[in-house]
Amino acid sequence: MIEIAVGLGVILSMIFQEVVGVSAGGIVVPGYVALQMHEPLRLLGTFVVSFLTFGIIRFLASFMFIYGRRRLVLSILIGFVLGYASRQAFVYDFLQIDLQMQAVGFIIPGLIANWMERQGVLKTLLCLLLVASSVRILLMLVTGGEVLHV
Repeated sequence: MIEIAVGLGVILSMIFQEVVGVSAGGIVVPGYVALQMHEPLRLLGTFVVSFLTFGIIRFLASFMFIYGRRRLVLSILIGFVLGYASRQAFVYDFLQIDLQMQAVGFIIPGLIANWMERQGVLKTLLCLLLVASSVRILLMLVTGGEVLHV
């Protein structure tokens, strides 16, 4: 299932980028996000980590030259560390519930943050949600409406 989702995500992301000129957060991101659309808290956790990574990159860019490959690698590294932290830290016992708001994947938040920096936050998020939703619909058609849980 993961292979199909990532493959469809790559195809739709590339088509969308060619037609509209906006990236969906990297070519592999929509496939992974599509597989997690039934878990909104995980998506929220991913976007929180992406925003934090974006903010850290912006802060560092105020006194360092961060561009091109350096920005990509730094975004992925910071996103990886914050994503790991999200798997460890976000458990809310004071509400008497076990709420896991963890990021999807290890490099996904960093890729999203890198594209937020390149083309803007709103464009990246809207394009990502549109392409990921399209991937999710195609996955449901391919699997005959099977509920997708990964």
